[in-house]
Amino acid sequence: MTIYVGNLSYDATETDLTQVFGEYGSVTDVQIPLDRETQRKRGFGFIKMATDDEETKAIGELDSAEWMGRVLKVNKARPREDRKSSGGSWGDKQNYSRSY
Repeated sequence: MTIYVGNLSYDATETDLTQVFGEYGSVTDVQIPLDRETQRKRGFGFIKMATDDEETKAIGELDSAEWMGRVLKVNKARPREDRKSSGGSWGDKQNYSRSY
């Protein structure tokens, strides 16, 4: 299981999250995604802990807690969904026609 942490301060680091979640068990991985274009933090992260019991305890204690001036949203991470194309691309084999 992986924990989703939303509404993170943009100043939060992986070390900060490791320390906070470490109070509830052994943290095995922390990720704070960056925006592809700006390389800035996106305001959320993912935490993995050694056991499901530790993750459940951390979720229960930290969801809606205030940390670094923000109210955290902490829950089980959902699996990433496949993204559908939002439109055509140059490689599509669709035919488009224009009326003049």
